[in-house]
Amino acid sequence: MRTVKKGLTNICYGFFSTLANPTRLAILEKLDDGEMNVSALASVLGQEQSMISHNLKILERHNFVFSEKRGKEKYVSRNEVTVEALLDVLQHHSTVFCKATGNCDFS
Repeated sequence: MRTVKKGLTNICYGFFSTLANPTRLAILEKLDDGEMNVSALASVLGQEQSMISHNLKILERHNFVFSEKRGKEKYVSRNEVTVEALLDVLQHHSTVFCKATGNCDFS
């Protein structure tokens, strides 16, 4: 059985608490189509640009997204290596455990 290695508890907490936010998850979902600038993200998500920027800083700190400044605009892209692996795990879990047992209502 695999266990969390000593010293990874704080990393795990930061990792999962970063993802336990609806706005951050929505940002990651919208970036599935490719990079976007912050203004476009705010518009498509129907939120203030300051709220999107705040959440992007947290996603950037944990390397879930990468950003690049172009002129006056900041463009953001998803860390596909990490996010795709997470989505694969979630898809597998949902298919194997949730649909089979019906016991994955996390609400």
